[in-house]
Amino acid sequence: MRKSSIIILTLLLAVSIFVSGCVSENTDENATEETPAAITELNFGYQPSTHQIAYMTAYEKGWWQEDLAPYGIEKINEYQFPTGAPEMQAMMAGELDFAYVGAAPVITALSQGLDAKIVAPVQIQGSDLVLRPEYDYESPEDLKGLKIATFPPGTIQDTLLRNWLEENGLDPEKDVTILAMGPGDAVTAISAKQVDAVFLPHPSPAIIESEGNGRSIVSSGEMTANHACCVLVASGEMIREHPDIVEQVVKTHIKATEYNQANVDEAAQIYSNKTSEDVEVVQKSLEEWDGTWITDPTLIENSTVEYANIQYELGYIQKPLTKEEIFDTSFYETAKNEE
Repeated sequence: MRKSSIIILTLLLAVSIFVSGCVSENTDENATEETPAAITELNFGYQPSTHQIAYMTAYEKGWWQEDLAPYGIEKINEYQFPTGAPEMQAMMAGELDFAYVGAAPVITALSQGLDAKIVAPVQIQGSDLVLRPEYDYESPEDLKGLKIATFPPGTIQDTLLRNWLEENGLDPEKDVTILAMGPGDAVTAISAKQVDAVFLPHPSPAIIESEGNGRSIVSSGEMTANHACCVLVASGEMIREHPDIVEQVVKTHIKATEYNQANVDEAAQIYSNKTSEDVEVVQKSLEEWDGTWITDPTLIENSTVEYANIQYELGYIQKPLTKEEIFDTSFYETAKNEE
């Protein structure tokens, strides 16, 4: 009995080892990378300025929903932000898949570890320095001692304004007082004479002028010609795990931009519908601003890298960023090649 038990135990162990070995070997041979989980919703961030009407047009026309439905997207969630700083904070927290936002806040966020890339531009220029009517203006020297409201540190407007003041011999820390505000608060502040000037994206300058509370004295294109402004950003997770969706988002962005370029009055109406802003003021804004809606990344690459250099000099970021660290233009290139 004892000998028989030993034989049976030996056979069982051998079978166990054989089966175990087969299973282990089979698992190794058939191991595959984990398939990204399917997604049914996308989160978009944007700001209420005429710079970003492409997002609004695609939404109102139903193009986001229609174009992305073949990829399993059933719902578009949109989140509005007053400026780029809180928008990039939301993206760093994983709350946004895509963002329409200024290029400068993207640089600040990337330097802080944001996993994302600019995949397309939205527009260039399009902001104005607006001064209260009672002040004379002939040169930047006339701004000495004044209070100027603009977007928070690290934004396009803050970066441009500080750099322009320095280029014109003014110390932005000593010669003027720069106050960080969102567009609504800044418009209210200049209207109430709490600040002397504002530097804001359109349509805010047109709104202030229409109410008789200020006049535009310098456009952002005069500060830095053809400077990058708003861009379309995709999260790193979307780029790596859902490149087909990113490509389609870029295609839809191009479609909406080209539509707006050909239908400016309708674009103004779409903006008015979205924000309740008076459509005539929006039309005036689009007639007078120096902005241009664009989609070709090559038009803003150098300017955006220069923002990184300026922000480094201002002490906003620890090191300059390269073009490769900021952009992924492959989706735009593929989209244009398929046209």
